[in-house]
Amino acid sequence: MTYLELVNAVLRRLRETEVSTVSENAYSALIGDFINDSKGRIENSWDWSALRTTLSVATSTGVFNYALTGSQNNIKILDVINDTSNFFMVYKTSSWMNNVFLNSEPASSSPLYYSFNGVNSNGDTLVDLYPIPNGAYDLRFNSILRTPDLVQDTDILTVPSRPVIHAALALAARERGETGGTSTPEYFAMAETYLSDAIALDANRHPEELIFREV
Repeated sequence: MTYLELVNAVLRRLRETEVSTVSENAYSALIGDFINDSKGRIENSWDWSALRTTLSVATSTGVFNYALTGSQNNIKILDVINDTSNFFMVYKTSSWMNNVFLNSEPASSSPLYYSFNGVNSNGDTLVDLYPIPNGAYDLRFNSILRTPDLVQDTDILTVPSRPVIHAALALAARERGETGGTSTPEYFAMAETYLSDAIALDANRHPEELIFREV
């Protein structure tokens, strides 16, 4: 659904007049804010299939710090593959990285380890690699990438729409104080039901992620 369709879906449930643009009036703009608040919470509730993507990094000789372009510091890494050397890379802590870079002579080879090291001026997540690349390697960061706030009327919601609509409706009902029949706690309960149902359906695509295995 588009941002405008989501806002109108909430307005109809509040028995309000639909709008032709989200910013048409102060109330529709408020509902738009509730949509984005709810979208953020829903996206953080589960590693949705629709949010799974791969960010690629191409290394250069002697450069160990790279930006995950487009990540906007809103990313969860599932796994990292050195596609050139054909192995999974291993996460290491900042302390481990500091030790190999500062307390010894850093090695130069195909990168095997990675660690996070802040964000750049564009807001994208930065990663350090070790050993320092000694050539061009293609690295694939398989990730969950949460989306920015919806802004334009035509912006598309990626995650399931019903949990977002009903979570926003619950927020609107709480702000308004009455809706003429359904109480605010009931709206929140409905939103949680829609969310749990959506997670259950999406989880069937990745059942292995719900199995606990001892390391």
